[in-house]
Amino acid sequence: MSIETHTLPNGVRVVVEPMEGLKSASVGIWIDAGGRHERAEQNGVAHFLEHMAFKGTQTRSALQIAEEIEDVGGYINAYTSREMTAYYVRILEDDVALAMDVLADILLNPVFDTREIEVERGVILQEIGQALDTPDDIIFDWLQEESYPDQPLGRTILGDSDRVKRFGKSDLSDFVAEHYRPDQMILSAAGGVDPDQILRLAERYFGHLVARAGGAAAETARFAGGERRVVKALEQAHIALAFEGPSYTDPDIYAAQIHSIALGGGMSSRLFQELRENRGLCYTIFAQAGAYADTGMTTIYAGTSAEELGALAEVTIDEMRRAADDMSDAEVARARAQMKAGMLMGLESPSNRAERMARMLSIWGRVPSIEETVERIEAVSTADVRAMAARMAGQAGSALALYGPVERAPGLDALRARLAA
Repeated sequence: MSIETHTLPNGVRVVVEPMEGLKSASVGIWIDAGGRHERAEQNGVAHFLEHMAFKGTQTRSALQIAEEIEDVGGYINAYTSREMTAYYVRILEDDVALAMDVLADILLNPVFDTREIEVERGVILQEIGQALDTPDDIIFDWLQEESYPDQPLGRTILGDSDRVKRFGKSDLSDFVAEHYRPDQMILSAAGGVDPDQILRLAERYFGHLVARAGGAAAETARFAGGERRVVKALEQAHIALAFEGPSYTDPDIYAAQIHSIALGGGMSSRLFQELRENRGLCYTIFAQAGAYADTGMTTIYAGTSAEELGALAEVTIDEMRRAADDMSDAEVARARAQMKAGMLMGLESPSNRAERMARMLSIWGRVPSIEETVERIEAVSTADVRAMAARMAGQAGSALALYGPVERAPGLDALRARLAA
């Protein structure tokens, strides 16, 4: 069946995709507000707010929220990214109305109880501590900060501990008032769903919201690049590189994604084969291309010993440079197949379908068909990928983060010089 989209008079967007034969459904609300919409003094509040959504409403306690969904075998969760916050439920088709009722309640009627704020503050501080103790997590936060210094897009989603310790009820309420507006909301549903029922429920629960002016638009990103080196007595040395790439509205995004897959997206990729299989320089190495509304990043990560770090960094740079000259038709065809198959396999899940529709509606104002997306993937040529590799090697801004026994690791200037040689 086809995708249906509607916009309520107040600006709430509704998108629905029934999936024939499914007995389960995924229903969620995506808000066009995340970490990059925070002011410096608010950093971490969007994530704090996501946690507080499950801590009680005017009609349900935190336990009742969990019990009502789990009593019927459902699953409820949320996440905060740099550009969106999502609240979603996976449920059986007969319980879609219940899911909508609970979602609307946690979004529109939170109480932000002072005691619950203190409890959840402790949980978030533990989450921050856990991230700081996980090198292959924290290094990406540092890489983001170096890539976009002194900008909302460069700040950690969790926020820092000192700021989180100061948040109160008014901080949460103010962020909701500023950003949880009807025109920022997307209700997305997929699976065993009836479009007419979803639209009726959307009108019932969200149609009464009053459209209102919001805060300032997110600050335009400026990729600056830089280096952060944190020396610590760890077993492994961790290295993460970033290269400025296209935004998700740039037609080159598909070439960037296919380039990253061919470079380091799987066991057959160049980096995996050369650094792990041929030279034994690491256990983990990968590359990936991410994107935002106005910028993007191709990132490369590896963990290795202090003794091997220099060789690993140099061979990585050599492989990046070589890809601009001799990336083969077979490698590009394999990367295209991986990208296409990964997307299509993922879309067998109603949760992934609902998320894709919400993201596409936010990005494009429409939901491109799967066939259109496949065509764009298939249209990427070897010449396109080589051009993207050359762009990464020669013109793109870059950033470097190092963590562990990294005293003798080559710096960003040395790697840039090698890349340009």
